[in-house]
Parts: sequence; C-alpha cells; structure tokens
Amino acid sequence: MERAAVLIGLDGDLVIGGVFSLHTYTHTVYNDYTIIPEPVKCKGRINDLQSLRAMIFAIEEINNSTELLPGIRLGYQIYDSCASVAVAVHVAFQFLNSFDPVFSIGNICSQSGMVMAVVGDSGSMTSISLSRVISSFNIPQVSHFATCACLSDKQQYPTFFRTVPSDQFQAEALAKLVKHFGWTWIGAVRSDSDYGNKGMASFLQAAQKEGICVEYSVSFYRTDPQSRIQRVADVIRRSTAMVVVAFAALGDMKILLEELSREPSPLRQWIGSESWITYSELKRFHVCAGAIGFAIPKSVIPGLRDFLLNLSPSEVAASQILTEFWEGSFNCTLKNSKEYTAADKKICDGKEDINSLHNQYTDTSELRITNMVYKAVYAIAHAIHNAMCRGTNVTAKCDTLTKLQSKQILTELKKVNFSQNGYDVSFNANGDPVAIYDLVNWQKSESGIIDIITVGLYDASLPVGHELWINRNINWMEDSRKVPVSVCTNSCPPGTRKVLQKGKPICCYDCIACPVGEISNTTDSTDCLTCHKEFWPNPKRDTCIPKPIEFLSFQDILGITLATFSVIGACLAIITAVVFFYHRTSPIVRANNSELSFLLLISLTLCFLCSLTFIGAPSEWSCMLRHTAFGITFVLCISCVLGKTIVVLMAFKATLPGSNVMKWFGPPQQRMTVVSFTFIQVLICSFWLVFSPPFPIKNLTTYKEKIILECALGSAVGFWAVLGYIGLLALFCFVLAALARKLPDNFNEAKLITFSMLIFCAVWITFIPAYVSSPGKFAVVVEIFAILASSFGLIMCIFAPKCFIILFKPEKNSKKFLMNKN
Repeated sequence: MERAAVLIGLDGDLVIGGVFSLHTYTHTVYNDYTIIPEPVKCKGRINDLQSLRAMIFAIEEINNSTELLPGIRLGYQIYDSCASVAVAVHVAFQFLNSFDPVFSIGNICSQSGMVMAVVGDSGSMTSISLSRVISSFNIPQVSHFATCACLSDKQQYPTFFRTVPSDQFQAEALAKLVKHFGWTWIGAVRSDSDYGNKGMASFLQAAQKEGICVEYSVSFYRTDPQSRIQRVADVIRRSTAMVVVAFAALGDMKILLEELSREPSPLRQWIGSESWITYSELKRFHVCAGAIGFAIPKSVIPGLRDFLLNLSPSEVAASQILTEFWEGSFNCTLKNSKEYTAADKKICDGKEDINSLHNQYTDTSELRITNMVYKAVYAIAHAIHNAMCRGTNVTAKCDTLTKLQSKQILTELKKVNFSQNGYDVSFNANGDPVAIYDLVNWQKSESGIIDIITVGLYDASLPVGHELWINRNINWMEDSRKVPVSVCTNSCPPGTRKVLQKGKPICCYDCIACPVGEISNTTDSTDCLTCHKEFWPNPKRDTCIPKPIEFLSFQDILGITLATFSVIGACLAIITAVVFFYHRTSPIVRANNSELSFLLLISLTLCFLCSLTFIGAPSEWSCMLRHTAFGITFVLCISCVLGKTIVVLMAFKATLPGSNVMKWFGPPQQRMTVVSFTFIQVLICSFWLVFSPPFPIKNLTTYKEKIILECALGSAVGFWAVLGYIGLLALFCFVLAALARKLPDNFNEAKLITFSMLIFCAVWITFIPAYVSSPGKFAVVVEIFAILASSFGLIMCIFAPKCFIILFKPEKNSKKFLMNKN
C-alpha cells in the first residue's frame, strides 16, 4: 500500500479534509530497506472517535441547511494520524494528491476529490508537520485541539487557524491561578513534545513575572524507557513543592500516573492543562484527587447524541474504524471466520446495543473538544459561503460554476465572525479564538467516585486582574477544603523585608527586620521605606506614626519644678522688697543704698520671672522674649550690684581726710551708671532682634525618634554677645567687690557681693559647657537652672543677712553697730 488509507470518505462538490489522532501508537517496524517498507499501522485504543463523528455530523447538518451553502454539497476525507509525525506528513501529501477514484464516480462537473481545507489534527506536533506541508499550497487548516503557542506564528504557519485557545493564554491563566492561591514554590512536569516543551516554556515565563519559583522542571514522553519515567516520578516524590503543574498530553500523563501509583507517593496538588484535566479515564488515579485545571468550556450540540448512537450494522461494517470501535466496545468480532475470530472473542450477533455503552464516545454531557471540531467545520463552511455565495439566509445564492481556490477560502477564513448554537466563532490576526476556559476540580463524592466539577471561569478578554473568578468551593488534595501551602519560605510579615538566600531562587529568602527609621507595610516586601522626617515607625515597624513632640512644658515634672522655684524666687524678692520698704528708715537699709537695693530687688524679681518664658511651646514671640528679657534683666541686676560695689568703695574713700569723691558718685551718677550699662545690652539685643532674631524650629536631628521644639538662636554672635556682656560686667563687679572685701567696717557689704559674684560666675562658667552638650529640652533646663541659681545666689548673699538682722537681730540694726570696726 503506497499511501495512507482513507478511514471515511464522502463525495461532494467541495471536499474538506479531516485528521484525528484516533490511535496514539504505531507498530514499531525495523526496516533493512532490502524490500519496500510496509505502510505504518496504528495500534492502541481509539480515543477521538467522537470528534471524527462530530465532523461528519456538522457536514451533514450543513448539507441539509438552506441558509448555509445552499445548493452546494460538502464531502470529506478523514484520516487517522496515529499521533505520529510520520503518518501526519503522509496524510498531508495524500491531501495534496487531490484525486481518488472512489470520489470520481459519474460525470459530476465539480471539484470532487480536491481537499479545499483541513480540520485537525488533535495534537500540536502532528498539526505542525501537517501545516508545514499544506501551507505551501495555501490550504487552510483549522485545528480543534492543537494548542502550541508556536502555531500562532503566521510567518511559519500562515494558513493555520484553531478553535481552541493557544497555550500562551493557557500558560498565563495557569500562572495567574497559581498566584491566586499564593503558591510560589511549585514543581513542573511536561511532555517532551512541542506541546509540552513550548507550553511549559510559556508558563515558566508567565510564572516568573508573577514571582513564582520552580523547584524542578522535568520532561518525558510516553515512548521513553521505563527508567526515565521512573526518574521523573522519583523527582516528584522527593520534592518539597506541594503543587505540581503538569503540561502534558493525555497519553503521557496516563503513563506518569501509572508509575506514581505503583508505590505510595506523598500527596501533591496537581494543576492540569486542558489536554488531560477533563478526561474521565484518568479519574481512576486517586493520586490526582483534588486536581484543578483549565478546560475547554462545556457545550451542547443539539442532535449530536442521536447521531452518535444511530449506527447501523451496515455502516459499521463498511468502516474499518467503526468496526474496530464496535468490536472493542462489545468484545466481539464482526468477521465470521476462524482467521479473524480470537479465542476470547465471540461473533457479534447483531443484538449489541450502543445505548448501553458508557464510554468516551457515548458521553455527550460536556462536549468540550467535540464542540471545537463542530465550530471548525462551520468556520470553514462560512468561509466557503462568503467566497461563493451572495446574500444571506433564505436569499443566499451560490455560484457553483466558478472554480474555487483554497487561497480564497484562506482569505475569507480570516474574516469569519458568526455564532453557532450560541457559541461565537472568530479569529484574531494570529488565527486564535478568544481564550475562555472553565476552571474544573476533581472532587471525590461520598461514594468515593471522582467527579469533574466546574468551579470557575477564566476569560482573557476581561480587564487585567479580573480574568479569573471562582463561584464554587474547591476540594483540594486529601478532600480538604483548606488551600494547601506550597512556598519555599513563609511570607515575611509587615515590618520585615526579604533577603535572598545565596544560591537559591528568589522565592527562598530570610525575613530581616527593617532598619531603624524604616517600615514595610506589605507582606513579602523587598525593601523598607524610610518614614517622612516628621514620622517614626511604630514598634512593629509596619506603619509610620507622627513623632512625639517634646519641649519643656508646664505639665512636665521638670517644668513644674522649675516654674515653682521661679515663682518662689520672685515671691522671695518681693517679700524682701516689702521688708526693706517697711524698714526703709532703719540704719541697715539706709546704709546700703536703699534706691539701688530696691532696683536690684525689682531686677531680681524679673530675673526669676523671665525663666517662665523658657517653659512652654516655643513661638516666635516667646523665642525673642526669653533671650532678650533674660539678657536685659540680668544686666540690670549686675549693673545694680556694680553700682552698690562702687558705692562701697567710694564711701570708704570718702572717710579719708580731704576726700570729696562722693560728690562725683552721688545718686544721679549711680542711676546713670545703671541706665548706661543696661542701655548697652538693650542695643545688643535690638541689633540681634533686627538682623537675625531667635525663631522656633523643629529639631529633627538630635533624636531620630522624636521632634524637639526649641528656639534657634538666629545669630549665634548675638546670643554670645549678650552672654559675654553679662559675663564682662559680672567679672568687673567681682574684681571691685574683691578689692573692697577687707574694708574695716563691721558690716561690709562688699564681702557679700564678692560671694554672690563668685556664685554667679561659677554658675555661668559651668553653664556654657553644660548648655552646649545638653540635648533637646535639657538645654532649656540648664539655662533656667543657671538663671535661678545665679538669682538665688544674689538674693541670698546680698539680702538674706540684712533681712536676718532686720527681723531677728534688731539690736544690731543701729548706726553704732554698723560704724564699728572689726
């Protein structure tokens, strides 16, 4: 036999070719090429007979239609490719031979025997081989189950179309499915064929974009040695990934599951491609219980079931493939001779009832792939109609005299857009349909039988992120309702970031806490985010919260304590002034220059009170007031002390014979001295406030975790000029007081001033390094403490002894006592 035999054929005005992988194996023949090789013979169970019969049903339906191709009769030539590339190429050349005597009966003036278009094949490898041959002759090919994404390349396969979605869409759908359930650590197995290799390559590319890692990726083919199949099974058994994505053909998957079932294997969650996920013959492998995957949508073809079951004995006997199906289904033989009758088979007696069969051929409950064949035939018919006929519906008229070229059908096939039984049919620029899948789940019933249940839908035409939706509960492995976990490393919680483990995939990582000042507010964050400068991470480091604001307030213990001492000091100065005023005519008050004493007490009161301006939230006015008020009141205070010191010295000089120095330093001069010294400080403060005054700031550098409200100096020169001037007057006053400390009076005020200035200078000399080194509000505390300490030093050293004499030693409050020498 020199060419492939036609399985089933029908004469017609136009002939459509059909190729189906009815068998999945061929007889292995070793040729020595000393004689002509025999034709390839197929073997194995018949798998795709329902699809073949659906093609015949569709053609008969079209031939009986008055709207589609009226007056034109379609014929067909259908072959079995045996899922073999060699046989598929042989079939392709048979289509190109065009003529067969069986189709040249009578004197019909038609194109009988010429194949104008081809439906098939069932697999990608055979469809590729078929397309490479017939595309050179512009014969269009519409496959119902070849899903390899490579076939969308119009440069290589310009005449190829399909009614089943490309694996590119399925690969993206599977990647989104895996991502949807949070699986980032998976295993991958594939058929070592164009379908498996290219489909898995597309899936791995899509999975990488979704952040999914693959622990292993292994391939096999059903004709491989058993040892290789066993190695693949062992890889699955030893893996840590709980989820396995299987991009494999039906025959290959069956071989793998048989190997896994030979010995107990750890449970795995199987994710299947459409080539095997809906085939009921695999449901006997309970290792796949709970499997999910995408399938061609269910469909209904009215009248198909009756057509499938309406097989007459004569029709069966006339067809080799139907005979093989009949004998295999009923375990009998139609050939009544010892040559054909096997020992374990009986003769078919004609009582066999096809309605009693429950197999893939008679099962019309889903019609997933079968509907793809049905749509493929109708797509070709519509293309022929558009090329030959004018008008629509009942008014359509077809030109049967014009010789139709296959190239015309190819052109029209690119433009078809129709609906048949509610199913839309159209092709994009790559010859692919709109990708729509059912999400199916293998659920075990109460009786232990596995049913394939549709639990959702995937529609690639929907907006990104909304393509997949699930509308029913899914049963996972072990019949669990809980989604299995398959990750290399558990998710990093918010507050941490992922650090990849050296030498491992990106899904294997360690969770490291975010650095100080940074947060991560999402799970599995790769980077931590720095908080805004006025915010700080919470203890969990998963959100930024406003930094606490810190300043010396009246609610703080320190603030309350310092304010209390400030008020006590002011009250003490006022009480002293009241005592002095009440005893203003007493010798001790009059002897110590009562005018300067009262002015000194007033300035001390202001010194105590000015420390209150340092407490509370800084504002523009409080910042300017606190430093200037402090500088001016302290200069006023020191000026008064300086005046009293000068008075003591002048008074001693005045007791010398012939001295009239007191007329040069009387009360007017004393007042002028105080005013002049104070005015200089007023000028310094004025320049400071005009050119670069103090202003409130938020100190964000001293502490990272909180904000310090403080007053910036504005001009550091102004601040240190104010302090320097106070220090200069204090030093001058201390020197003068030290010179007068040994004067012979019984009550020498210069001694008291010397002690007070000694305390004052010690406090402020200590203040400078303490102020510079103190952070935040403690710098303010140091400044207030210096103010209060120096003020208390002055009032205690200068006025306390006098008040003690006035109140408790009145006998010493006499001119005689004061004038006595030691």
